Amino acid sequence: MAAASIKSNNNKISLAMERTGQWVFSQDIPTDVVVAVGEVGFNLHKFMLVAKSNYIRKLILESKAPDLARIDLSDIPGGVEIFEKAAKFCYGVNFEITVHNVAALRCAADYLQMTDKYSDGNLAGRTEDFLSQAALTSLSGAVVVLKSCEDLLPVAEDLKIVQRCVDVATVKACNEANFPSRSPPNWWTEELSILPLPFFEKIIQAMKSRGAKPLTLATAIVTYAERSLASISPQHLSPAPLRQQSLNPAHKQLLESIVKLLPSDKTALPINFLCRLLRTGTLLRASPGSKAELEKRVSAVMEHATVDDLLVLSFTSDGESLLDLESVRRVVSGFVEKEKSVAVFNAGDFEEVCSAAMQRVAKTVDAYLGEVATCGELSISKFNGIANLAPKAARKVDDDLYRAIDIYLKAHPNLDEIEREKVCSAMDPLKLSYEARVHASQNKRLPLQITLHALYYDQLKLRSGPDQGHNTKEASTTRAQIQADVSLIKENEDLRAELLRMKMLVTEVHQGKNQQGSSSSATKGGGGGARRPTFFSSVSKKLGKLNPFKNGSKDTSNIEDGVDVTKPKKRRFSIS
Repeated sequence: MAAASIKSNNNKISLAMERTGQWVFSQDIPTDVVVAVGEVGFNLHKFMLVAKSNYIRKLILESKAPDLARIDLSDIPGGVEIFEKAAKFCYGVNFEITVHNVAALRCAADYLQMTDKYSDGNLAGRTEDFLSQAALTSLSGAVVVLKSCEDLLPVAEDLKIVQRCVDVATVKACNEANFPSRSPPNWWTEELSILPLPFFEKIIQAMKSRGAKPLTLATAIVTYAERSLASISPQHLSPAPLRQQSLNPAHKQLLESIVKLLPSDKTALPINFLCRLLRTGTLLRASPGSKAELEKRVSAVMEHATVDDLLVLSFTSDGESLLDLESVRRVVSGFVEKEKSVAVFNAGDFEEVCSAAMQRVAKTVDAYLGEVATCGELSISKFNGIANLAPKAARKVDDDLYRAIDIYLKAHPNLDEIEREKVCSAMDPLKLSYEARVHASQNKRLPLQITLHALYYDQLKLRSGPDQGHNTKEASTTRAQIQADVSLIKENEDLRAELLRMKMLVTEVHQGKNQQGSSSSATKGGGGGARRPTFFSSVSKKLGKLNPFKNGSKDTSNIEDGVDVTKPKKRRFSIS
């Protein structure tokens, strides 16, 4: 790589000297001074340079050497190429001034003191005319000139070139935003997106000062962010930075600067853009302040979020492991708190009546939980922590939440009864649809308590009639009855298991005695009378009366779940 760079520089040097020779060595008078710019030396004539450049004239006059033969101008703005054009100007050789080189030529003219004070129609005046009459008459021209100033600081700022470009670009951008002159209407945002961040910040701040609409600012910032962040190398968009200690600080600074530029109106930016920006901030380890600001903005427009938007925050690039579940929790929590504040302001009961926006968010959260439920690293507390954020009233039915719970139980088969009950605690079985209750009553993964809820609710509806199925008092009574029945059934099962072990032990003893006295037993037992009930059979009958499933529970081994538990597809994040 270094060898290629050296070869390229040598080629430029030889080409510059070759071109210089075409217009210098054609003179009859031999050259008397070498002007060095970096590694390139230009053999020139003093009298030609002195006629246009007061800086070179003073160097020659003030030199202690009787005959100054070498001048070093390595620090001239624009370097070799720009000095070559300035030297051509001194020799009267024509060259083209363009939007790409006019800023550098203007800075070089100031450095060499090539102003009209020393020569009429000098380089400084020519470049000023081009700036005002050509380059700064359009948005595209102003942007290109401004971009070329990146390597000319601070001279370009001292000469007010940067400020003039910013002023022109600001006015033109605002006019285009309000009155588009060509298609597509947002073409001007693409023009601004080529600028270095410091210059783009100046334009956005100037647009804010001119009263640009938040949506106008948001459009420009989204385009700029998508273009600039897309240039980040792929390894910075993978989970690797979460494990590495060294990150490119320029990438982090870029993102944090973009966050600071966002308009004050939190609803002006699309949520999918904000989610991608927040994900990039997580990967680049942005400051807590920047992440908090992005989370607040996502919360403000949470009702427009889709499952894919939330998954952008969750999964790493391999689509297998969770990335930042806490961000999702804080985002949803922020939206819920906002809705509570609105409900209090409107003197409403947030726990009983929820807005349409809150209902949409609850549905999105349930669908999101169904997508992340298959991840082995998702703990019960984190699963329930997100599920319980949405108030109960936000869900008309709990079918989507039941689907997510069922997927979680299937993906985590080693949970015990208590853990499965904790997973199901976020769901209200009495708010399941008929189809979901049928599925739940036959679902072997569910704890017994949930199955009883589903069955008892249907019995309640049959007793009360269809019009009273949602009576609050009846539902409360049903829940209390179910809790008592569950405790009784568990005690029943424990006692049955213990009695069964005792019965097996006694049976083994009887079998041993029967084998020894089988002949005598056969003679005495020939009467054929009715068998007397044993202690175990009478106890079993009494216990059986306590069991609501006396005739046996349904076998659900052959029933299709009807729930899609496929893992989410691998999602690769791209800011573009």
